[in-house]
Amino acid sequence: QVQLVESGGGLVQAGGSLRVSCVASGRTFSSYATGWFRQAPGKEREFVAAINCGGRSTYYADSVKGRFTNSRDNAKNRVYLQMNSLKPEDTAVYYCAAETDRPLYSGSRYTDQYDYWGQGTQVTVSS
Repeated sequence: QVQLVESGGGLVQAGGSLRVSCVASGRTFSSYATGWFRQAPGKEREFVAAINCGGRSTYYADSVKGRFTNSRDNAKNRVYLQMNSLKPEDTAVYYCAAETDRPLYSGSRYTDQYDYWGQGTQVTVSS
């Protein structure tokens, strides 16, 4: 079992930065990959970024590449999403997820590849 809790969301102006984080408990944190997804009102949940269990391999959606950075600290059981140059279209609830089947892989981009989910944190970018 894995429990995930996101934090750090909030309101920011376009062009600004925000860092959301996710703390994990339960199963050994370094034994699984993690991903970030987001869901805007009326839209499907979409992939944002993923990182493998060791933190050395990352994968990003084209829409955030070059602006967002996904990292993790296995000693602290935390994964982070640093978001820079934010745009109003980045407004969404951001979810952290754990993918236990392929811990060394960072390319899982579909929701059904993930086994555990956090409750989400709201990020709102004003224009």
